Amino acid sequence: MSQKRLFLLDAYALIFRGYFAFIKNPRINSKGMDTSAIMGFMNSLLDVIKREKPDHLAVAFDKEGSHARTQMYTEYKANRDATPDAIKIAIPYIQDLLKAMHIPIIEIAGCEADDLIGTIAKQAEKQNYKVFMVTPDKDFAQLVSENIFMYKPARMGNGIEIWGIPEVLEKFEIERPEQVIDFLGMMGDAVDNIPGLPGVGEKTAKKFLKEYGSMENLLANTHELKGKMKENIEANKEKGILSKKLATIIVDCDVTFHEEDYELTRPDIEKTEAIFQELEFRRMAEQFDNLFRVDHNAAVANNPAEARLYKKAQPKNDDQFDLFALPSADGENVEQGRTSFYKTLADTEHFYQIVEGDMAMKFLLQNLLKQKSVCFDTETTGIDPLTAELVGISFSWEKGKGFYVPIPENQEEAQAVVAKFLPFFNSEEIEKIGQNLKYDLKVLAKYKVEVKGKIFDTMIAHYLINPDMRHNMDILSETYLQYSPKPIEDLIGKKGKNQKTMREVSVEDVKEYAVEDADVTLQLKEFFDTELDATNTKKLFEEIEVPLVPVLAAMEMEGINLDVPFLKSLSADLEADIQKLEDQIYENAGEKFNLASPKQLGDILFDKLKIGGAKQKKTKTGQYATGEEVLSYLALTSPFVQDILDWRQLVKLKNTYVDALPNQVNEKTQRVHTDYMQTVAATGRLSSNNPNLQNIPIRTERGRQIRKAFIARDENYTLVSADYSQIELRIIAALSGEENMIKSFQNGEDIHASTAAKVFNVALEEVTREQRSHAKTVNFGIVYGVSAFGLSNQTSLSRAESKDLIDAYYVTYPRLKAYIQEQVEYARENGYVQTILGRRRYLKDINSQNAMVRGGAERNAVNAPIQGSAADIIKIAMINIQKRLIAENWKSKMLLQVHDELVFDVHNSELEKIQPMIKEEMESAVKLDVPLIVDLGKGQNWLEAH
Repeated sequence: MSQKRLFLLDAYALIFRGYFAFIKNPRINSKGMDTSAIMGFMNSLLDVIKREKPDHLAVAFDKEGSHARTQMYTEYKANRDATPDAIKIAIPYIQDLLKAMHIPIIEIAGCEADDLIGTIAKQAEKQNYKVFMVTPDKDFAQLVSENIFMYKPARMGNGIEIWGIPEVLEKFEIERPEQVIDFLGMMGDAVDNIPGLPGVGEKTAKKFLKEYGSMENLLANTHELKGKMKENIEANKEKGILSKKLATIIVDCDVTFHEEDYELTRPDIEKTEAIFQELEFRRMAEQFDNLFRVDHNAAVANNPAEARLYKKAQPKNDDQFDLFALPSADGENVEQGRTSFYKTLADTEHFYQIVEGDMAMKFLLQNLLKQKSVCFDTETTGIDPLTAELVGISFSWEKGKGFYVPIPENQEEAQAVVAKFLPFFNSEEIEKIGQNLKYDLKVLAKYKVEVKGKIFDTMIAHYLINPDMRHNMDILSETYLQYSPKPIEDLIGKKGKNQKTMREVSVEDVKEYAVEDADVTLQLKEFFDTELDATNTKKLFEEIEVPLVPVLAAMEMEGINLDVPFLKSLSADLEADIQKLEDQIYENAGEKFNLASPKQLGDILFDKLKIGGAKQKKTKTGQYATGEEVLSYLALTSPFVQDILDWRQLVKLKNTYVDALPNQVNEKTQRVHTDYMQTVAATGRLSSNNPNLQNIPIRTERGRQIRKAFIARDENYTLVSADYSQIELRIIAALSGEENMIKSFQNGEDIHASTAAKVFNVALEEVTREQRSHAKTVNFGIVYGVSAFGLSNQTSLSRAESKDLIDAYYVTYPRLKAYIQEQVEYARENGYVQTILGRRRYLKDINSQNAMVRGGAERNAVNAPIQGSAADIIKIAMINIQKRLIAENWKSKMLLQVHDELVFDVHNSELEKIQPMIKEEMESAVKLDVPLIVDLGKGQNWLEAH
């Protein structure tokens, strides 16, 4: 008989880990609730169940801390930040899910989860169980034995780690797992506020354990130590013993392992489904369904009416885990399917009709022209609008009803069918509704169709209503309509070589899918129309975001010329530079190593070369941290580290841009067509893909050379760049009403030199280059909450000098400091801040008790209105310029938008006339108390123009 396995999960460790894994991109649902912690924990739990198929499982929670440890040491865990609000909110949901899954919750007031897990693990071991403690916390290593293991869940691309005795001995360089307690006691723990022995870090602790074997033996032989170390340890012997006690996991808590209570049984699907629905965990509900699936086909066959209560879930691949054999909570095997809380086509009354033939299409057109508002959607052969062909167009103007017009494969015939609907698309009176309409506009443009009149894009509307949530149609439909649209995979299959195109699907099936999309989008429009009013974002929607859609579509279709031979030459140059740097690094290191390996690099930097001193930050996996933030600080005093940063930058340039850009040239147009996205950045800034133009580096010579590859159409054209000068500082001045800054801009002064003159108390003409540079760093950093520490890292100033500079800055610009505080207070009262034009940035964590989380929200409260206002201004300029380019019949085209810069392909005959027009439209986009200034440049390539 095989040995049974028990998995014990450390709840809070996994919850915190899950929450912080999403910290840069939190999961927010339509109610504004941060569900990151719940999602993170559930991902870990379901992964363990799917991957390990455990016999027995339980989850341990802390409750009221450890009474025993706080009695020993009142400062135990005293310096911990407050638990983030999102985690406090998460706990009841997680516990409700566990209860619905019939998974035991182990929780005793005054006992920590570590101790509960330790106690249960030791009891289960005696009953011949293999026990796996599921936690990222290294403290559990002290409990590892022949039958007790640490199970570290997968994270950020790294697989799971299982630590048995050999792994623990190797990681800690000890002889017995129990010595982990001595290790922890010697080092102490800043997070738990365990004092440890002064001056003893990881290396020293390992060294002492090799020599003395235990804390007690070390303390009995301090006469063998020398200098300050001897003095420190002898003076803190009691702290050492105390620290070891605090680090010891208690294994005799008042809890008993009864195996029948811990057996994994079938969940209550209805309850879990209801919780998933409330949280809006659609994908997780599907995973859950796959994981705990049952065969209900027979039930459905016997009673067709039951079909609507079940959602079929056939095995998708071999790794899916079928728990059909699990007993139910009351010990009986049951057949149970997932109840769908979303309606679908199968159980929703609808009337969708295929329209073919001249008479039918004529009749449809007559009806279309009678409507005030119609939703349409294109079905195509692919996702790239420049290469995709039309398969069909669907229309809907009444809930539950719609029409589908198939488009022939023959291009002449296709053009003829599409042309029949030109009166509808060209009508200025009929509002056109769609989801991600930019795609449809670009597809239709290839068929000589210009969509005129008012448009309503549901994706953009939702982005303004709830910018932190995802905006694809399936999610919006399930969230706001409680309706689950038919997945496209049901028609064409999953991605891969066997995936079909829509052209290969039966017209009847495409009709159901396509019209459903139009029908659902129409219903979403009705809902979002009122929500835009409720959030005061309708004006922003109608006057900026929607008019921008055809502007971006035109820019994307135009694309830009790329000098591929130049990039190939640049690639060869970069390869030579990279090789030269590698040779130099290896020579200075005294050996060859894998520069791309953080572990090997860390060992060279900190173990071999001793750069940066003895104490260096480590990652959770125990290796040295070698991220850019760490290395940038060390590079201030180490040319060797600077070489490594330079090497990384060159490798990234080569791989990400120089070698990748030629592959993004469109075969048909021989140009690069980036895809601008309006609904990604919460600040309102545009982002771009394929290629990402926003991230092309310009601070280094090699980085700037990439811009040289973007060239004018031909010898009859010249690239013109128009760049807002210091727009964010001008917005700061205007929003804050800081008179000294406003006057500097109104007088046309160099703001950085002007700031330097004021803060360093020198005449404007006497400002040095270094002083101007320091002032520039503060000017741009102050609204992002730059500290004296951060400023000293970015400049040659000491921390004390940086503090003096920041203090002087606020004396110079007193209104700025008040404005920053006012923004934070406004956010605290309203839960959001907004731009000049009313774009909102919601800040759910602004009142968080966790200082780190709250601090991030406070910084966003200050910089979001500034970044967002800059985004709004350039969008207005783009709309106005495009209007004039069309109305005045210019040959020149607007090609790119990158941050605060616009790039144009200008016909040489228009070169002198167009520049004043561009400058005028950009500088007059919005009226502020400070002038907006635009710098113009021209050249045969983007670098010359910029």
